Amino acid sequence: MARAYSEIAFTRAVRAFQTRMGSRRNYAALDHAAERGDTLGASEAEFIAERDGFYQASVGENGWPYVQFRGGPAGFLRLLDQRTIGYADFRGNVQYISAGNIEADGRVSLILMDYAQRRRLKIWGRARLVDEAGDPALIARLEDGNYRARVERAVLISVEAFDWNCPQHITPRFTEAEIAERTRLLDAELAPLQQLARSRSTAPGGREAAAAAPEGQGEPGHLAVLGSGPLALVVAGVRQLTPRVRAYELRSPDGADLPAIGAGAHIDVPLALPNRGEETRRYSISSNPARRDAYEIAVLREEGGSGGSVAIHAGWRLGLQLRCKPPGNDFALHDDQRPAVLIAGGIGITPIKAMALQLQARQSPFTLHYAGRSVREMAYRDRLERQFGARLTTYASDGGQRLDVQQLLSEAPPEALFYVCGPARLLDAVRDGAAATGVAANRLRFERFHVPARPDDLPLQLTLRGSGRTIDVAAGQSILDAVHAAGIAAAAGCRTGSCGTCAVKVLAGTPDHRDSALSEGERERAGLMCICVSRARSAALTLDL
Repeated sequence: MARAYSEIAFTRAVRAFQTRMGSRRNYAALDHAAERGDTLGASEAEFIAERDGFYQASVGENGWPYVQFRGGPAGFLRLLDQRTIGYADFRGNVQYISAGNIEADGRVSLILMDYAQRRRLKIWGRARLVDEAGDPALIARLEDGNYRARVERAVLISVEAFDWNCPQHITPRFTEAEIAERTRLLDAELAPLQQLARSRSTAPGGREAAAAAPEGQGEPGHLAVLGSGPLALVVAGVRQLTPRVRAYELRSPDGADLPAIGAGAHIDVPLALPNRGEETRRYSISSNPARRDAYEIAVLREEGGSGGSVAIHAGWRLGLQLRCKPPGNDFALHDDQRPAVLIAGGIGITPIKAMALQLQARQSPFTLHYAGRSVREMAYRDRLERQFGARLTTYASDGGQRLDVQQLLSEAPPEALFYVCGPARLLDAVRDGAAATGVAANRLRFERFHVPARPDDLPLQLTLRGSGRTIDVAAGQSILDAVHAAGIAAAAGCRTGSCGTCAVKVLAGTPDHRDSALSEGERERAGLMCICVSRARSAALTLDL
């Protein structure tokens, strides 16, 4: 401990408490210590460089502290000089609590942990936010080219004090890599014995006993557990809503409440594709947002799609265990009493249904317009009619009913907001209708569930620098699907260009940006592109994958 630590941590109330408990005399000498303790040395630099995460506390304008875990590749928290540390602020759940707190009050404290060695380093400092436009060189210095995450800004922290804390009450914990290192020699000794055991378990005819594989893991799509996220769910119900749409009810395995959501929320669910392993697909949560006992998603089986919906219909069964990321929301409702006009096309009813339920619960004015190819293919139609009555209007194409978008826009209240989810032609019709009727663009909210290939898309040659692979992308194939089909891991989320999860760096070639997630700075200065929807203006692209 040093003088700077004492000045910050030992406030008047703390000193009074120490005096009452009889420990004040142990720390009194710190007030006169020659070493101030606000300059990081070699041991601190080494410790910081080895960490892949830390806890950061900031203070809100209401006085409440907020503690957040920040994670990334080892060494993403960088020592820039002896009095300055910084890190790249990766895009997360877009609540921006820490960022907002820092912008208002830069005081932060960090705790860096080494659980295996029971060591911890505490750092106090004053933080400030630096965006890419303000200092692109700093962003580049803090980025890690091998870590595929979107960098939204940099956080610079001027160190005010630090202290190494005692190991008392730290429970040793080990990462997979640390465990692997400690068991490496044991594994080498066990390998010959395991081989001998396998040879003795060979059944007549030369085939190994079926017991060698865990139950339920014989075929893709029939895994006992899918995914590796922190949210445990189980398929607790399956209902056939239409000939091609199936609803899946997801609950906590232990019956606990699920994380709270708002209307428009989505969840990324894992699935198993033949010859491709596990991938995720994003589905809107269609159940009432007020429910905490279950989420419901509705999956339209698309034979000509990327294979995800077919895999879910074929592989998901009652009792299947899922490990998912917590839900997100890129399509949230406004929180005031302005009227809402809800427009859904086909399976786009899923987030719109949840919105109608939330608006009804808070007694906000709304109308719901639902278009589909036929009555029998309109998921939830009968339930919506019972719940919303005259506020629902349906349009079945096979019955000659047509949604007149321009009339709907022109007759809506002047302060109304429009929420639209459906196929691209519906979204385009609403945009065109808004332009024709003078409806401001900021009154329109869209969510796409499918982005069709364009008829003028050409084949593309893709070079993946990190993997050392060159693959061909067919005219009607997305870059993301081509990468996955080649067996190369790449992050994915919405697959409609609205979330930015799949963004990667372009190292050569000219991208054709078709997403709605990346800013101009992310496209031009950071060189990112969303490979789920964007393509190339050049005949070839080189990506950092």
